[in-house]
Amino acid sequence: MQWTDRIRQVKILLVLAAIFIAVASLLISHSLIRDLAQQERSKMEVWAEAMRTLSEADDNADLSLVLKVLDENNTIPVVVLGKDGTVTEYRNVEISANDASDSVKIVNKVAQQMKAAGQVIRIPLANNHNDYIEVCYDESLMLRRIAIYPYIQLGVVMLFVVVAIFALLTSKRAEQNKVWVGLSKETAHQLGTPISSLMAWLAILKETYPNDKLLPELDKDVQRLQLVADRFSKIGSVPEPVPASMNEVLYHVIDYMDRRTSKKIQMITDLPDKDVIIKMNASLFEWVIENLCKNAVDAMGGECGQIVLHLEQIDNKVVVEISDTGKGIKKKNIKNVFRPGFTTKQRGWGLGLSLAKRIVEDYHHGKIFVKCSEIGHGTTFRIELKKS
Repeated sequence: MQWTDRIRQVKILLVLAAIFIAVASLLISHSLIRDLAQQERSKMEVWAEAMRTLSEADDNADLSLVLKVLDENNTIPVVVLGKDGTVTEYRNVEISANDASDSVKIVNKVAQQMKAAGQVIRIPLANNHNDYIEVCYDESLMLRRIAIYPYIQLGVVMLFVVVAIFALLTSKRAEQNKVWVGLSKETAHQLGTPISSLMAWLAILKETYPNDKLLPELDKDVQRLQLVADRFSKIGSVPEPVPASMNEVLYHVIDYMDRRTSKKIQMITDLPDKDVIIKMNASLFEWVIENLCKNAVDAMGGECGQIVLHLEQIDNKVVVEISDTGKGIKKKNIKNVFRPGFTTKQRGWGLGLSLAKRIVEDYHHGKIFVKCSEIGHGTTFRIELKKS
C-alpha cells in the first residue's frame, strides 16, 4: 500500500509541476504580448501624428519624413475617420466587396469594431479646434500569431505527454503480463513433477491400505494441487469458454471454503433454483470466487461473520455478488484494490484481485468492481457477465 501511495504522490507532483510550467509559460507569453501591444500602440501614436502633420501641411512643407512614416506601416490594420465618421484613409485592412461603396461600408464597420475595442487615437487638428480625426487600429497579424502560439505549443506538448504516458502504461502492462505469464507457467511446470510423484505414491498407498479413511482426504488435496497447477498453466493463454453451471461453480467454492475456514464464519447462498448456464472457463472463474471469499475471510480477522454469495440473471446478464461483514475498505483504496502490488495485508503480494480482474475482463469479457463498502460493516464485490 505504501508503494502505491508513493506512486500516486509522484503522479500528483508531476501533474502539479506540469500545471505550474503551463501557467508560467502563459504568464510570460501574456507579458511579452502586452509589451508588443504597447509598442504597436506607440507606433500608431507616431503614425497618427504623421497623419495630422499631413492634414495640416501647406504646399511648401517638406513631407518626405511624414510620408516615410506613413508608408512604413505594412502590418498594423488602421482606418482613419473624419469628425463626421466618414472613412478618409485605411491600410492593411482585408476586405471583400463588389464595388467601392461596399468597400467603404465594410471598412467603416471594421473601424467601429476597433473603436468598440478601445483601439482608437483621437487627434485634434490645429487649424480648427473643433475638428479632429480618429485613427482606429487593430493588432497586427504577427501579434495575433504570437498570442495564439503558446496555446498551440501547450496543446502539442500535452498531446505528446498523453501519448507518452499511454505508451509507457501500455509497455508497463505488457511487461507485467509477460512476468505474470512466465511466473504462472513456471509455477505450473514446477508443481507438475511433485504432483505426479504424489499421485503415484497415493496409488501405492491405496493398494497397500485400501480401507484407510485418510486416503480419500489426501486424494482430494492432491486433486486440489492438480487443479491449482492447471489454473496456473492457463494464465497467458486464451481458454475456450464452454457452457457451464454457475450454480455448480459457487457450490464447489462453498464446499472448499467450508472445510478450510473457521466455524465462526457462516457461508450463505442466495442462488436460483434453476441452474444458470453461461459460457465460461469454470476452473479459472472458480479461482476468482475463491479469491474473493478468501479476502472476505481475511477481512473478518477470525471473528464471527457471514459471507453471502448471491446469483441472479437479469435479462441477458448474469450477476454474482460476494458480500462479507468484515472491516470494509477505505474509500481512498477502493480504486486501487485491483491494482497489481496493492495490498493491505502485511504478508500479501497484491496479485489476487488483479488476476481476478484479468480473468473476468480479459477472458470472460465481463466486469468486476466494488459495489459498496463501509468501514466496520463489510464489502460487496459484484461480477457481471454477458450470457451470450
